Amino acid sequence: MRRFICSTLLTLLLCASAVQAENEDDLVLPEGFQAEVVFGGTGPARHLAVRNNGDIYVTTQLPLFSTYDPDANRGILALRDSDKDGHVDIVQNFSKILGTGIRFYDNALYVSDHLGVYRFRFKGNELVPSLPRESIVDGFTAEAQHADKTFAFDHRGRMYVNVGAPSNSCQQEDRAPKSPGQQPCPLRDQYAGIWHFDARRTGQKPSDGIRYATGIRNAVAIDWSRSANALFVVVHGRDQLDSLWPQYFTPEDNAETVAEEMHLIRPGGDYGWPYTYFDVRRGMRMRSPEYGGDGQTPAPPGKYANPIIAFPAHWAPGDLLFYDGTAFPPRYRGGAFIAFHGSWNRAPLPQAGYNVTFVPFNKRAVSGQWDKFVDNFTLGEIEENHPGNARYRPIGLATDKAGALYVMDSRHGRIWRVTYGKPKRARR
Repeated sequence: MRRFICSTLLTLLLCASAVQAENEDDLVLPEGFQAEVVFGGTGPARHLAVRNNGDIYVTTQLPLFSTYDPDANRGILALRDSDKDGHVDIVQNFSKILGTGIRFYDNALYVSDHLGVYRFRFKGNELVPSLPRESIVDGFTAEAQHADKTFAFDHRGRMYVNVGAPSNSCQQEDRAPKSPGQQPCPLRDQYAGIWHFDARRTGQKPSDGIRYATGIRNAVAIDWSRSANALFVVVHGRDQLDSLWPQYFTPEDNAETVAEEMHLIRPGGDYGWPYTYFDVRRGMRMRSPEYGGDGQTPAPPGKYANPIIAFPAHWAPGDLLFYDGTAFPPRYRGGAFIAFHGSWNRAPLPQAGYNVTFVPFNKRAVSGQWDKFVDNFTLGEIEENHPGNARYRPIGLATDKAGALYVMDSRHGRIWRVTYGKPKRARR
């Protein structure tokens, strides 16, 4: 375990970066909102959760293209604002989990990696849980792509786990030009869907889960809406239309065609992967080229669910959060925030996404036009049009007990707190 406090020389620079004026990063928000940096970050991070006492917990990743020490402050980060000035001043790390999903449920911290979902319980107000890690479900197969096991909870004790497909489009030879799709796609038996488990039972295996829905390529962004009493996801659309099927698609087609699909997930629903994709430009579901499509052929009508919203292609949804707080204006209550991380697969067109989007809801129905809620993370064009050169890439979302929204960047682990109304001056 490592611990540091801002008063130490080791972290003066890190903590100084967190004590900043509202919107110093030039983030753009709707009128009346402000974003304040509460933590400068210690390296690549994935998702975050906020405990009722205000402590923040972060799942981390190994750095790929950065100067961060790969051994420093990895695992799960535990962050505390001990002097209540609005900025983190104590950081500890625990566990060796390089995680993805992280949420609180029944006052316990649930964390996932590629192989399972685990639980940490706390004694009192301790920052780092002293009780041993418990396995809720473990034993998923290690995969090289789409392996994040993000999850959500309903009010009845069910935990819904995203099990992404370890494939782009279920070809006989994955990501190979003109390779046909497997018919039927065998990956759908244990991947490409949502499974639910008992959130309170330890020692479960993947075979103990019940498949809730299928045909979902990868739904890293997943959340349960309490006001709608329903599960929602935003799905990563398929890649490489042009490089795999150049006879049908141009690079521009690939960059703009395949929607990032938002769905209300119904029990037993089939959402079309890999046999179809949703064309955001045409506003209709199309047959995939691996299964006889040519960019012009619609999918069989009525067989697969259409999205409730079709977002632009290759924005890369990283997190979904339904807002249950009361600190924001009424329009936002019960609505959905989505963190779009930005994708590698838009060239030669400019990279896109890199924002937090808001969707208004009335229970299960979209009640108005979606819009960008937090923007300007990249400060304009990205050097060499490569997502790895983006200034910040929003990935994690959470709210605290007071209703503030927290947004985290994946490159540095930087965290902003978004509030509404007249900003409060931090005590120095």
